Amino acid sequence: MADSEMDKKGQLMFVLVLALSFRGCSSAANLQQSMRKQTLSPDAIRFGSSVLFQIQGKVYPDGYYYVSLNVGQPPKPYYLDIDTGSDLTWLQCDAPCSSCTEAPHPLYRPNNNLVFCKDPLCSSFNLPGDHKCETPEDQCDYEVEYADHCSSLGVLVKDIFPLQFTNGSLLRPRLAFGCGYDQLVSDANSYPPTDGVLGLGKGKSSIVLQLHDLGLTRNVIGHCFSGRGGGFLFFGEDFVPSSGVVWTPMLPSSLNKHYSPGPTELIFGGQPTGVKGLSVVFDSGSSYSYFNSQAYQAFLSLVRKDLIGKPLREAHDDPTLPVCWKGTKLFKSICHVKDYFKPIVLSFQNGREAQLEIPPEAYLIIASRGTVCLGILNGTEVGLENLNIIGDIWLQDKMVIYDNEKQQIGWTPADCDRLPKFETTLL
Repeated sequence: MADSEMDKKGQLMFVLVLALSFRGCSSAANLQQSMRKQTLSPDAIRFGSSVLFQIQGKVYPDGYYYVSLNVGQPPKPYYLDIDTGSDLTWLQCDAPCSSCTEAPHPLYRPNNNLVFCKDPLCSSFNLPGDHKCETPEDQCDYEVEYADHCSSLGVLVKDIFPLQFTNGSLLRPRLAFGCGYDQLVSDANSYPPTDGVLGLGKGKSSIVLQLHDLGLTRNVIGHCFSGRGGGFLFFGEDFVPSSGVVWTPMLPSSLNKHYSPGPTELIFGGQPTGVKGLSVVFDSGSSYSYFNSQAYQAFLSLVRKDLIGKPLREAHDDPTLPVCWKGTKLFKSICHVKDYFKPIVLSFQNGREAQLEIPPEAYLIIASRGTVCLGILNGTEVGLENLNIIGDIWLQDKMVIYDNEKQQIGWTPADCDRLPKFETTLL
């Protein structure tokens, strides 16, 4: 999509995973047997240990955050776009590839490691009529469709993911992911230059849920995106602070398949805006945040009204984002403009009151032209209908925790530039 309409990622990761019929190459029984051996191995770590990753990337101008994961034997590195809005992890794949985008590493090559229809992971998908598996021995194809009309088509495979755990153990669990050999993108120039997507949603294909089912870690995910770029990501509960976290219940999957705390009220500058009942989802697959048309127009009207009399005027010639402002001179830092704008608060009332505070520096960017631009976009204009997204820009400089064990979402201000320390104990 055009930069004026969507973030550079072009990935609003709301996923429909469709398994299509295909043919297999290896024994699923052998794969299941190897997974049982992992669970019962003397090397098995205590349930609840964690994994920590360093994040790279930035909201602007990069447009995405990503981590490096090793996959295969021998292990090879791949850059994966962090996405809490989708379930399936996938790599661009030489199977061979009929349509792949430019990537930083050579394409992943499968090696007789397909997932079959009889695998519980495949059968958990709700397959549409013509795409149901014809026999249990068929290979398990997938198709991931995103809200911006991008997609990935391929086959499910299983391979080794070497992971260093916080208790000092280096394990090599065999996990399922997508081998994507046909990618459809709306704008190749705006597509993130990564090797694939790290799906961290609530679904059964999520890498973290697979680790949980192997008894290796709790089904807890946390990320900390630095506004200056970088940060850290963790699986498990070892890095969850014991205090200072604001928690709110997440809606059950039966009501929302994404990470959603339910309806919220929008508050601007400490005053109610009249926008209530706004259902939002946390989606790290989107660089910017999105309101439906009604909420967006109401919010933008309040911002424009509040700027009357201040030395800013709209920069209609700046295509960076839909709404930008010029000052009397070029802006070089967000610190130079944050005093002109008021903070936003999302107030959740799902069982207990919880507030997500968003200062001006977490919803504005300084564009390359020296203007200040609004990192909140009209979702209705780009086909999101009534989806309201909390994207990366609002999640900067906060530790955000998705606790699927307790079905709650939490956040707390954090220094995302520093990796958290954890004392390891060798088995």
